[in-house]
Amino acid sequence: MTERKPLGVSFESWIDRQIREATERGEFDDLPGAGKPIPGQGKPHDDMWWIKQKLRAENLSFPLPGTLALRKEAEEARAEALGARTEAEARRIAEEMNGRIRDSYRRPLSGPPVVQPLIDVDEIAAEWRALHPVAERKPAPAAAPEKRPRRSFLRWFGRR
Repeated sequence: MTERKPLGVSFESWIDRQIREATERGEFDDLPGAGKPIPGQGKPHDDMWWIKQKLRAENLSFPLPGTLALRKEAEEARAEALGARTEAEARRIAEEMNGRIRDSYRRPLSGPPVVQPLIDVDEIAAEWRALHPVAERKPAPAAAPEKRPRRSFLRWFGRR
């Protein structure tokens, strides 16, 4: 534990003397990060630097208010739908997102008042088809000639 500041000595000279003595004893040698540049040096000051550092260290994302999180989720769902393997899957992803957007209309979300429009499923499907052209469209197989159902004897007999 450090000693108390003696009376009549300014704080600056007392602290400077403690740092000088600790340096002479070698207490600052081999500290982690010694000889490395200070992270963030040269960047503008950020009051939330320690929160952002903690989020990066814990591999977390910055928590967004509900309305903004929904908007981000809608953008991600749109990108996911366009990258889907089939058009049906793209439509399913867009419809699921529309369900979450409709839920947000029924209950208020936290954050600034932002109304998220529904995703146009047909537009997503058209964009998906444009991004995934079929190399050679095969004509639909010709439908087999329709067989006439055989009339049953009773049916024929009933007409007479």
